[in-house]
Amino acid sequence: MAKTVATNAAKTGIKQLVLQDNDEFKLNKYGILAKEIARRIDPDLQVILETSPEIALKDCDYIISSIRVGGDVSRKTDQQIVEKYNLLAQETTGACGFAMAMRSIPTLIEYCEIAKKVSKPDHIIFNFTNPAGLVTQALNRLGFPVYGICDSPTELIKQLAAMLDVEEMRFGCNSFGLNHLTWFNQFTIDGKPVDDTVVNHPELFNKTEMRIFDQDILTISDNHLLNEYLYFYYYSQKTMRLSNKSDLSRAELIEKVNEKMNLELDAINVSEDFDTAIRIYFDNYNVRENSYLQNESGVPRVKTYTTPTAAEFIQKKDEGGYSGVALRFITALVSDHETNMVLSVPNNGAIAELENDDVIEVMCKIAGGKVIPNIQSEIPTSIMNLIQTVKEYERLAVQAILESNTNLAIKALTINPLVANHDIAKSLVEEFISAYGSYGSEWR
Repeated sequence: MAKTVATNAAKTGIKQLVLQDNDEFKLNKYGILAKEIARRIDPDLQVILETSPEIALKDCDYIISSIRVGGDVSRKTDQQIVEKYNLLAQETTGACGFAMAMRSIPTLIEYCEIAKKVSKPDHIIFNFTNPAGLVTQALNRLGFPVYGICDSPTELIKQLAAMLDVEEMRFGCNSFGLNHLTWFNQFTIDGKPVDDTVVNHPELFNKTEMRIFDQDILTISDNHLLNEYLYFYYYSQKTMRLSNKSDLSRAELIEKVNEKMNLELDAINVSEDFDTAIRIYFDNYNVRENSYLQNESGVPRVKTYTTPTAAEFIQKKDEGGYSGVALRFITALVSDHETNMVLSVPNNGAIAELENDDVIEVMCKIAGGKVIPNIQSEIPTSIMNLIQTVKEYERLAVQAILESNTNLAIKALTINPLVANHDIAKSLVEEFISAYGSYGSEWR
């Protein structure tokens, strides 16, 4: 994030970046590394490291939330609980997503309440904390000024533009659905339709995130392209079968990678040995990135990430990620330049079949200081059925967590397509409350 902010600081008018973490070790390692990155890109950007959220959020204009409540240990616990019931154990969808929301939502409410008291009155919060759809739904329901951001749709759009060999700004498309449950259509170059070119392109299923799907998936999606997370809905049995063959689960792999990286960074002085710190970071980070969805799908990533030198990293064009989405939003606001981008926002009639206050993930137009979701029409029934089912799960899950209501939690998981068994839902909720009931108020 530091590189993205530093790269865009001048054109967005950002003068100060505050990095907050309640883990002093991480702040003193990764925070110092980020601070040095920013200094080398834009020496005028002031970067502050802070453990106190009250101090960090004071007078903020923009806030990006990206936290993992409970850390890697809780992620592994989620997976172990869910796998006992022979269910898919992906961290943001299904039962694991609900467990993560139990921890994330109460914690984010606390941060938002602090921001309400100490940040600028017109501050904006960008939420990347997972499960981002549930979290953003909950925070919007409580009236906090939150937009959900995700780099998954943006990455596919970039890949499609590269596949067509056109500049990203010339390529356009529509996107709609929910976070980690989106579809893409209405493809254009310079405003001219290229739908047939895209869906029939010989590189679509090997040069983009569509690589993990069978080519005939387009027959059930009416030629809509799919967000990679839909793989977990359409190939849940295959995911579990392939994952069980791996020596380490995804949660175990991430935990080991992070432990190794922390040990290696602890052995050096990050401030004095920046080059080594960059190498350590990317050597470990790339293990995670290069294996993403590989165990679950059996298909290698489109791009293989390699470790850059410090100089190469600083000079390389910033790819943005989730922070890039937030910075594009900020740039559009301060420059009053019309921009189209995928955001999680209240529906407000964009998808007629959903309620106005449902948070959806959709292509939006940012213009004149306003965010306007694209109105959707003629969504295929097979797609709409899944959107409505998962949205009903999200409504109930948010209500259950906000009210600490056990029966609503059971109902939510029973409806979720990746659980869909009442007896199992009851057992899962009992185990989750036992593990995470201390988050939020007492469950009843």
